[in-house]
Amino acid sequence: MALLSAKDAKKVQEILQALPAPVELHFFTQELECQFCRETGQLLRELAALSPNLKLTEHDFVLDTEAVSAFGVEMVPAIVPVGPAGDVGLRFYGIPAGYEFASLLEGLKLAAGADPELAPETESFLSQLTHEVELEVYVTPTCPYCPGMVVNAFRLAAASPKIKAAMVEATEFPHLAIRYQVRGVPRTVINRGKAFIEGLVPESHLVETLRNLS
Repeated sequence: MALLSAKDAKKVQEILQALPAPVELHFFTQELECQFCRETGQLLRELAALSPNLKLTEHDFVLDTEAVSAFGVEMVPAIVPVGPAGDVGLRFYGIPAGYEFASLLEGLKLAAGADPELAPETESFLSQLTHEVELEVYVTPTCPYCPGMVVNAFRLAAASPKIKAAMVEATEFPHLAIRYQVRGVPRTVINRGKAFIEGLVPESHLVETLRNLS
C-alpha cells in the first residue's frame, strides 16, 4: 500500500520538478532494531519514482562503513540530501512523516541550491562565524510547529559550512530525548547540550542564541 495518496503524490511531483538542481538522497538503514527503517525506505522510494530530479541511494548502516563514516551518520533511519554543492550538512534522523514531510521537501529545495532567504543580519553573522555549530531539532510527526524550527536550522546550515542541522524524531530515539530532557517539541539542542531553545522561535532569536555562544 502506498504511503502517498495520489493527490499528495501529484503535488509533490510538481515540487520535485521545480527543484533548481537534482538531489541525491542517501538513505541509511538496517534490517534489525530499527523501528521505522522499512517505512522510511518505502516513502523515499515513492518520492524518487516521482521525478528524475531525485535519486535514491540506499546504504546498509552495518555493512557500508565507508559511507557511514563519510557522512558521519550516527543512527538509523537517516537521510542525507546531497545536491550540486555536495553535502551541506542537513540530516534527518527518523521518519519524516506527518508534519515533518514538509521539512523533507524544504530540505530537498535547500540541498538543490534554493536561496535560504536569510535576513541580512543573519548573513553577516554567518560570514563571521569561526567555530562549528551543531543544531539538533527534536520533533514528533504530530507537532505543527516543528517543521518551522527544522527549516530555520536547515537554512542556516545551507548557508554556512560551519553549521550542521538535523531533524531528530524524538519518539524513535528515546535515549536521546531523555539525555536532552525533551519534554515538549520542538526542542533545539545546540552543540550537544551547550544550549537549548524551546519551541518555534524566529530566525533572529536562533541567531542571537548562537551569537551568545561565541
